[in-house]
Amino acid sequence: MVSPADVEAKLQSMFIDAAGTSLRREDLKKAVEVAALLDELARLGRTGTLVDVAAGKSYLGLLAVELLGFEHLVVIERDERRLEDVRRAMGKLTRPAKVDLRLGEVSDASLWPERPGVVMALHACGAASDAVIDAALAREAKWLLLVPCCYGPAIPSWANAQAQAERLGIPHHAEAQKRFLHALVDAERISRLEAAGWETTAVPFVAPTVTPHNLLLRARRLKEPARMAEAAQRRRRLLTA
Repeated sequence: MVSPADVEAKLQSMFIDAAGTSLRREDLKKAVEVAALLDELARLGRTGTLVDVAAGKSYLGLLAVELLGFEHLVVIERDERRLEDVRRAMGKLTRPAKVDLRLGEVSDASLWPERPGVVMALHACGAASDAVIDAALAREAKWLLLVPCCYGPAIPSWANAQAQAERLGIPHHAEAQKRFLHALVDAERISRLEAAGWETTAVPFVAPTVTPHNLLLRARRLKEPARMAEAAQRRRRLLTA
């Protein structure tokens, strides 16, 4: 197992490494999240290319190299300044690895490798989560570890979720509406994966006190025709209810 303390030490040495500077409260919470996802990743094995998408500073990807021994990492990030942070942290890796940095949007298919072993995205914001799913499907990844974040109108299935809330008479109380809409958005994402042949589970990967966005979608590409047909039927019911 990778402990939060292991992650904290590497965040300090690889990403901060400034005399007299300590990790902030948000860094300590991030360490808990990264440690939990690295444990998930360790159970999948180290075969194939690892893709850290919507990566930010690629805490997750670079520490998968440093602490788990992944040998090929592709980092996809749209913010050039964050990629510079990734490049600086790469110089502090103690393990040999091939790390490809790719600047651009998640939805840019040209940035993605074919048939990666694992695609992972921690807190892919809004519609970025949907773009990650679509790209992982198109590039035939073996595994997907996705933690969605920031729900709202930019998400493709949001309008459908709102329409269903109206049809069902869900009260217009903010918290009740929010929970219903979030659940329908994630149900659509799960059904999209399953109809495409991916066995999918949805689990809380950390406590809600660490982050309210603590839902992990763990998906494995199986392509079993009978299960795909059944999932497609459920998906049609979900989208036309």
